[in-house]
Amino acid sequence: MNDEEHYAPVDFWTAVLRGWTGRCPRCGKGGLFRSYLKMRSHCPACNQALEPYRADDAPAYFTIFIVGHIIVPLVLLVERWGDQPPLWFHALLWLPLSVALALFLLPHIKGAVIAVLWSHRAGAPSPSTGGLDGSV
Repeated sequence: MNDEEHYAPVDFWTAVLRGWTGRCPRCGKGGLFRSYLKMRSHCPACNQALEPYRADDAPAYFTIFIVGHIIVPLVLLVERWGDQPPLWFHALLWLPLSVALALFLLPHIKGAVIAVLWSHRAGAPSPSTGGLDGSV
């Protein structure tokens, strides 16, 4: 019996939500990460291979995009209605907030990206074993 037959099909949003929470997109029980951002090679609960689903730089780009879209409007609001506070105030407030928000969002976004890749079966191709690639 195939491993896929043991698990009911998972819809896209369920997989993304499971990835967002750091869980396996297939079973929702096993963790995606063995440390802060280090992915497991297989789900400990259902043995789903996770290694082919590489998020690469996408989570960092999405995190920067989201943090920027949260922090910049807040900076502009404080500057506009806060009677133009000094630069040290902005640095003291926004730098730690930006770092904390990015550190919070990064593993969640990475899990969601991995789940999207898993749901579309868009894993990295396995390396060829036959020497030079003649297709180039």
